Amino acid sequence: MTLLDSDVWSGRFFSGGWRSSASEQPVLEPATGDRLGTIGVVAPGDVRRAAARAAEAQREWARTSPQQRAAVLRRAGELFTRHAGEIEDWLVREAGSVRAKAGFEVGLAIGECFECAGLPTHPQGEVLASQEARWSLARRRPAGVVSVIAPFNFPLVLGLRSVAPALALGNAVLLKPDPRTAVSGGVVIARVFEEAGLPDGLLHLLPGDGSVGQAVVEAPEVRVVSFTGSTAVGRAIGEQTGRLLKRAHLELGGNNALVVLPGADVAKAASAGAFGSYLHQGQICMTTGRHIVHESLLDDYVAALAAKAEALPVGDPAREEVALGPIIDRRQLERIHRIVSDSVAAGAKVAAGGEIAGAGYRATVLTGLTTDMPAWQEEIFGPVAPVVGFSTVEEAARIVDDCPYGLSVGILGDVGTAMRLADRIDSGKVHINEQTVDDEPNAPFDGVKASGTGSRFGGAAANIEAFTETQWLTVRPDIADYPY
Repeated sequence: MTLLDSDVWSGRFFSGGWRSSASEQPVLEPATGDRLGTIGVVAPGDVRRAAARAAEAQREWARTSPQQRAAVLRRAGELFTRHAGEIEDWLVREAGSVRAKAGFEVGLAIGECFECAGLPTHPQGEVLASQEARWSLARRRPAGVVSVIAPFNFPLVLGLRSVAPALALGNAVLLKPDPRTAVSGGVVIARVFEEAGLPDGLLHLLPGDGSVGQAVVEAPEVRVVSFTGSTAVGRAIGEQTGRLLKRAHLELGGNNALVVLPGADVAKAASAGAFGSYLHQGQICMTTGRHIVHESLLDDYVAALAAKAEALPVGDPAREEVALGPIIDRRQLERIHRIVSDSVAAGAKVAAGGEIAGAGYRATVLTGLTTDMPAWQEEIFGPVAPVVGFSTVEEAARIVDDCPYGLSVGILGDVGTAMRLADRIDSGKVHINEQTVDDEPNAPFDGVKASGTGSRFGGAAANIEAFTETQWLTVRPDIADYPY
């Protein structure tokens, strides 16, 4: 039996073992529309029962030794390593990933598990000064039950980056993957932790629609909600958790800028820009959505970027050597084309692409834009590179910040000038002489403004802040004297 043998999960969901579901939905391959299997989907009642079981199991897990929790995370990392090829196959077929992106995602998953294996023994408190004759401590304790709601684009790692640290720090988890990637973003994680020896009841895989998403937020046992997805849905979850007095960690959309400074190497800059805009068909929150190029380089940059775009083949990554795979579904594909078409109707020019290609979209370069056009204003979530020029660093800073999002910025060129620009812009991440897409398990991952609620992913400090509560504890050697 392989790790992802469909006999284990077909028509089932994971909640204290693999359970038969009252309803099912097909697992589809976006490149072809072929049926890859059938996943069990849950109802709000299943969520309520799972949350109750999770709360009960979590109390014992929190008392488990740090070494035992760390061992589960290490075994999970080893299992991801051992089954990497099988998992990559699912990312290619179900998520439409090209093989290189799938391998990168599995590599991040492996790193996440090994990085989180250090969390159980990481210092989780401090000794405080006190005016009284006592010991005073601030200590971190598990939050309890954590709900993780993950998207379709990097389904494995964007779920695991919350699941792994939450479990490592002594919590139980309700995982709701995007229904379009319920295997690579859900079944994979459940099977790995099942085989790694995670005790029953701590991880629940709960695929379903919006009512299930609402249920995993509202369950009384849930104390923390970790959501990655659109800004619109994130706002709704933030309102919901605020009303319920729960913490929400929201990593949302982005319309990320790549600034090409005067004197930059145009060939290298175009290579960076193409990678930033076209990796995984532009379906990444950190995708380069705005290219801001100094006027002295603008024409050369557009020509170089357009040449790269025209050379990138689009197709089925499971059956062809392609650079761009399918868009996740027809609705999103048509949305991308509508944004491009509306921008062209408003006066933008297509320097490359601009066409639907089967289930995918050709790598596209747009010029002649004004900053009020849809392709400049909106998060496209497709392989589209809009390019505008600038004359001064002050103008570049203004264009970068004239955007509701603040997730990631890349700056290419002179490091001194880039640092001065970095000091002026409002972004959760700034990469100098790199494009906008990057992630490492030990680095904080955050966005500001409409891109999220700040650093709640990656690195020991962010993970401990995200998935634990602080308790003040005082201890005296004898009972204190009081004036009553």
